[in-house]
Amino acid sequence: MIRFFISYIIFLAIASVVYGQQTGNGGGARVIKEIKVDGNNITKTRIILRELSIAVGQRVPSDSVTALIQQNKLRLFNLQLFNEVDQETMSVGSDSLVWHIHVKERWYVIPTAILQFADRNINTWWVDQNHDMERVSAGLTVTDRNFRGNLEALSVTLQAGYTQKVGVSYMLPYINKGQTHGFGIVAAAARSNQTYYTTENNKLQFAGLYSGPVVWRQAEGGVSYVYRPAYARRHVLQLMYREMHVADTIVRLNHDFFADSSDRARFAEINYRYEYNGVDNWSYSLTGEKLVATAVARAGWRGLNMQLFTTVEAGIFRRPLPHWYVSAVVRGRLMAPTTLPYYFRNGLGTQTDYVRGYEYYVTDGYQYGLVRLSLKRELFNSTYSLPVRYFTAVPVRIYPKVFFDAGYINNPTPRTNTLVNTLQYSVGVGLDLVTFYDMKVRFEYARNHLGQNGLYLHFNSE
Repeated sequence: MIRFFISYIIFLAIASVVYGQQTGNGGGARVIKEIKVDGNNITKTRIILRELSIAVGQRVPSDSVTALIQQNKLRLFNLQLFNEVDQETMSVGSDSLVWHIHVKERWYVIPTAILQFADRNINTWWVDQNHDMERVSAGLTVTDRNFRGNLEALSVTLQAGYTQKVGVSYMLPYINKGQTHGFGIVAAAARSNQTYYTTENNKLQFAGLYSGPVVWRQAEGGVSYVYRPAYARRHVLQLMYREMHVADTIVRLNHDFFADSSDRARFAEINYRYEYNGVDNWSYSLTGEKLVATAVARAGWRGLNMQLFTTVEAGIFRRPLPHWYVSAVVRGRLMAPTTLPYYFRNGLGTQTDYVRGYEYYVTDGYQYGLVRLSLKRELFNSTYSLPVRYFTAVPVRIYPKVFFDAGYINNPTPRTNTLVNTLQYSVGVGLDLVTFYDMKVRFEYARNHLGQNGLYLHFNSE
């Protein structure tokens, strides 16, 4: 396995050096006289023009037009507003172009049925919890992803079952003429008759009865400011208030659940997030680079004194050969202080940060690092037409792959959790399916450093 890992790293390094994007320099240049957009029955034209790398009056080399068409097609798809994007150019005189953009819009008002598992992923629910249907939450989220045609997102959620929840959110991406500043608001409340209260032997331990009294409540609300100075860069500043309350049963089982053996936590949070999305597809990346960094400060007056942490995710994606793709994604976190109550030191395994092959385990702690390396090949890529207005084009893409993951998390008080302060690593093979409305399905078979093998299912990107 070590030889495989070293060979993979060498291959990835060579691929990154070899890879290059060629652009033409000759063949003369032409001025874009006009950009015409049609098919946008709901979406405002200015929203579309905001995403383009071209503008009226811009002079472009004649032999770069094809590359620009492909680049702007990907940019418009990243809006997640259109099923189809077609472009064509028409010469006007000897030195001018008219750029035509034709789009077919998606269905924006989307009532989404919620089927949410109480457990961290479907694999844990299926195996560890014996696919207990009482651990499933069901509900409905109605989202207008393009409210008033301004790329505004308005969402309302009602959920019942294991976790009962109600929530509303609103995001207006642009409030100024230059389309660089925006804001958002969010409010939600949730409760459950059961919750986890500690981690033992790398597994979450739960308390409460499905039909018993409520043992966990949470309410939150906040506002955010968004600054997007360029296509691929975005800054988000968010101010939140959160309040959580647990039953006395939880405090008796774990005096360290919140600080000072409190049955509730109240705190304010300021969160800064920087995003650079220089990848081809924001939903499923194959080429380019990305960087996401956050800095969070929490100040509490009950159940939490202070918490500071910063996270980073960096990814590089390359195509060394036609239909072949390599990627390296690194994630990490630094946190202080290292004496936080249990609820605030969740680490690997509780969200999207986990070493593949360890889906059944949780490792709590403070500082952690995670590396994911993948080599995949595009096996199938086709688009099917349907006589349905909002499903006119159904893409189907299939990528078999091999991967290697490694992760480490620090915890000065590991107790019975043997996977903390230990290098976790795995190798595996998998198959990714990507289809309409950015739906992704990942089938992955992994072997971890404990010698355990498993087949896992996921519905998000790596």
